[in-house]
Amino acid sequence: QVQLVESGGGSVQPGGSLRLSCAASGRIFSINLMGWYRQAPGKERELVALMSSSGSTNYADSVKGRFTISRDNAKNMVSLAMNSLNPEATAVYYCKAILQRSGIPDRLFDYWGQGTQVTVSS
Repeated sequence: QVQLVESGGGSVQPGGSLRLSCAASGRIFSINLMGWYRQAPGKERELVALMSSSGSTNYADSVKGRFTISRDNAKNMVSLAMNSLNPEATAVYYCKAILQRSGIPDRLFDYWGQGTQVTVSS
């Protein structure tokens, strides 16, 4: 089985910064895409940032220039540096990985972390 474990959420004042991290473990052959989604109260889950194994990135327009995604492929980890946070960033942030599992090379699997709360408030 595969697990994604997030860390780094918390509370911060507007204009502050936080860094989220996610580590994937288990029977992983390779991770194609890894990144972050978020879900605010009463809203649908939305993309924040994704990074491919080759380093290509995709950011939501609302976070471009303020959030930076990075990966450590050797450690199966992804991080999200969030700067200039505003109250609209308040949400549960979920790590997502699209990966190949060891022994099952011809199929891609989606996995989600349990989520970590980010609250931006004065």
